[in-house]
Amino acid sequence: MKALSEDITSLEYELTDDYFSALNDADIQGGSLHVSGSIRKAVGFFELLLDISGTVRIPCDRCLDDMDQPIKTNLRQVVKLVSADQIEEGSGSSLQDDLVMVDENEGVLDITWTLYETIALAVPIQHVHQPGDCNDAMMRVLTEHSAARSSDADAKKEIDPRWSALAKLKIEN
Repeated sequence: MKALSEDITSLEYELTDDYFSALNDADIQGGSLHVSGSIRKAVGFFELLLDISGTVRIPCDRCLDDMDQPIKTNLRQVVKLVSADQIEEGSGSSLQDDLVMVDENEGVLDITWTLYETIALAVPIQHVHQPGDCNDAMMRVLTEHSAARSSDADAKKEIDPRWSALAKLKIEN
């Protein structure tokens, strides 16, 4: 970072399956993402702005087959070069969520994990295939073992007379 000029430096990255396999995380199995952005050097800090877009391969919550999930997100971080003492103390400036302190003797910021976390946070909480795209065999098994089907079978069984009084209470309310 120390070697950057005073102007804006452009960045371009392509994140592929190799990137995701190197991180060894179970949530995202692979993908193809384009990262573009810039680093702006200012007095006392650097500003990192990145735009991330593409697709990641994740398991479907319903059938567990892999599916492609589109991703479009961005990342902004302020990077400040400080002494090793300031990093240990966590001081030197007001702490913000987007502030990263880097040892001025190293002058290197590794954004590998930060990029991954940004991508992972852009994945929706629920991710399922479009209707009709889920694995047919898995969907048959799910239908066979669904709670609704199990409750139908239980309803056909005779209720134990010891519990019939409780069943009446349940029906009345």
